Amino acid sequence: MVQVLDKRVERSKASVLAETYRQLTQSGLSGVSIDEVSRASGVSKTTIYRHWPSRSALLIDACSRLGGAYPPPDTGTVRADLHALLTNLAEQLQTAAWASVYPSIIDAAERDREIAALQCGLHKSFMGPFHAVVERAKDRGEVQRDRPAADVIAAVVGPLFYRRWFSKEPIKAEFVDAIIDAVI
Repeated sequence: MVQVLDKRVERSKASVLAETYRQLTQSGLSGVSIDEVSRASGVSKTTIYRHWPSRSALLIDACSRLGGAYPPPDTGTVRADLHALLTNLAEQLQTAAWASVYPSIIDAAERDREIAALQCGLHKSFMGPFHAVVERAKDRGEVQRDRPAADVIAAVVGPLFYRRWFSKEPIKAEFVDAIIDAVI
């Protein structure tokens, strides 16, 4: 009998998280309402608060599932590795649901320490493959040893973020190649 209860609990939690994620992708963090999550998921507010003691806790749980890190490629050259990572990031920025949610996470992180910790973790996860590629390139002598990896990463990903969230220009393959040429 305990297994049946566990499955019901898991179904309820999955339903709540799916609805929270749906609301996140439609209207960002500020648009998520526990009342609406409860109504749309069919899970009572009492049950939601039993599993997530606050709206922030629910948002953090839902946001922590936004996307996994792309594994760091190892093609043998920093240029090809960065090309693979940037091409994937460009695709994600233009098609993945997290790309529409992430700006609201950054905004909320300015005022909420729990969300700030979440944003820091997401950023670290997203940039982890870039860090591995740059450090490997340093070991191979393709990037100056004293050049901070964070500086290289900011120089290559910053233009993609700028195009996605600020200028709204398309992120084309030629643009990705130009970024790599400018940084390497």
